Amino acid sequence: MQIQWLGQSCFKIQTKNNGQEITIITDPYDGSDIGLKALKLTADIVTVSHNHNDHNHIDAVKGDPFVILTAGEYETKGVLVFGMPAYHDNKEGKERGNITIFKISTEDITIAHFGDLGHDLNSDFLESLGNIDILLLPIGGTYTIDAKKASEIISAIEPRIVIPMHYQIPGLKLEAKLNSAEDLVKASGLPSEKMDKLKITKKDLPQDETKIIILNP
Repeated sequence: MQIQWLGQSCFKIQTKNNGQEITIITDPYDGSDIGLKALKLTADIVTVSHNHNDHNHIDAVKGDPFVILTAGEYETKGVLVFGMPAYHDNKEGKERGNITIFKISTEDITIAHFGDLGHDLNSDFLESLGNIDILLLPIGGTYTIDAKKASEIISAIEPRIVIPMHYQIPGLKLEAKLNSAEDLVKASGLPSEKMDKLKITKKDLPQDETKIIILNP
């Protein structure tokens, strides 16, 4: 499996099932009003955590993908996707609306994409979420949880790998300046490594600790 971060909450996940190569795109954005380069992608599966233009630009993705917009259980091309309802803020969606957290299972690895999560997670949600190998987690603050809250959620979930997303990067233009990836490293005290793309198999996952992987967008 290979995971590439394209900025904001958008990832390109390349996996293989039964000899078939599959591309998954999460939260494709319209870069025109946030300062990021326009996306030109092809995919088999697209997940959209919520209906904001920096997360729902499906037109940027070609290839007649299977698009998942809502909570529920889905299976396509051997990939299992489980969508769970959550909120964009800490007032049950009254300020910024609802989101969907997606749990993606492929190659015997479970990935959780937390979209623009804006609140803490209760014990019932954590139990429903189950074990997570790779956690794609917003850390920027203002529009999502910040680095401190993200570190608390990491402690509660105990994934093998955390890949931060939705934080300040060069060129990103939002009304508020966001936390950095280094803020998460400081808040969590976890070991970290920077790379362009993560290439991983089940046997390569860290076994004794959680590691932060900072992907270059």
